[in-house]
Amino acid sequence: MAGDDGLTRRTFLERAGVAALSAGLAARPRTSHAQLAVPNSSGTAPPQLKTPPRACDCHMHIYDPARFPMPPSQRVAPTNAAVPQYRLLQKRIGTTRVVIVTPRNYATDNRVTVDAIAQLAPNARGVAVIHPTITDAELKELHGGGIRGIRFSLTDPATAVVTFDMIEPLAKRVAGLGWHVQINMTADQIAAAEALWKRLPSPIVFDHIGQLPGSVGVAHPAYTVMRRLLDVGRAWVKLSVTYSNTTDGPPGYADVVRVGQAFVKAAPERLVWGSNWPHPNETRKPDDALLFDLMARWAPDEATRRRILVDNPRTLYDFADA
Repeated sequence: MAGDDGLTRRTFLERAGVAALSAGLAARPRTSHAQLAVPNSSGTAPPQLKTPPRACDCHMHIYDPARFPMPPSQRVAPTNAAVPQYRLLQKRIGTTRVVIVTPRNYATDNRVTVDAIAQLAPNARGVAVIHPTITDAELKELHGGGIRGIRFSLTDPATAVVTFDMIEPLAKRVAGLGWHVQINMTADQIAAAEALWKRLPSPIVFDHIGQLPGSVGVAHPAYTVMRRLLDVGRAWVKLSVTYSNTTDGPPGYADVVRVGQAFVKAAPERLVWGSNWPHPNETRKPDDALLFDLMARWAPDEATRRRILVDNPRTLYDFADA
């Protein structure tokens, strides 16, 4: 946001955003002993929002090059982003369950994800990246390792490790396992592929609020596409990565908050939340406590927040009740 007017507006929104967080929050003391520094996350204070038991972070990545080397990539992988560092984030935020998503830097090598699931068991599940050459035996092995979905990240063709034409044939192969297809595409891409979404036999999970730009919000055609799928129980949406979609910026993220509120009002039973730690696309790491506290504005009602943070992940990712 260039110019004095833009800076003034951002300052105003930041102050307004902080004030708005008071609604619906169960405050935690921000005492000195509660401060905790976490790699790849700014700030040290815990969230103000009380985290319910068995709350799930449904989107994060593990990078463990010392144990699982990564193939060459144009993408610069985060450092200090293995399981021990993520446990610090769990301690700071208060979540206990987690869904680990294989990042693009590992291409179709899902060993780092399966290993992390084992380290965080029984409170972890995963989403893999695969190619059509995978065998049925390998799919069953991934299932036994806690994988419950496959991801297609196609926002950047230069670094994509899958292709659009892989989605339908692979969706047919994993549907029998009860897996879903996770889609990381731009809002324009999502809208253009509406016919494909209607054909897929497996559930669909749209990453990062469907990448809807905050400046357009629910007026974007992709919102209508996703709403139609939500309304018939064919899709889910992740409330995550507000910093990638926002024009207004932190800590209020007012434009993206409006999009999240629209989804919560329409289909709270089809939403999950994710941190996107260690924020691989961000050189200036966001404050994860602030991002978590946005849940109080998306879903002011405690029962609705529990549904999004606990009940929906249990259903989507096949967690045990206990």
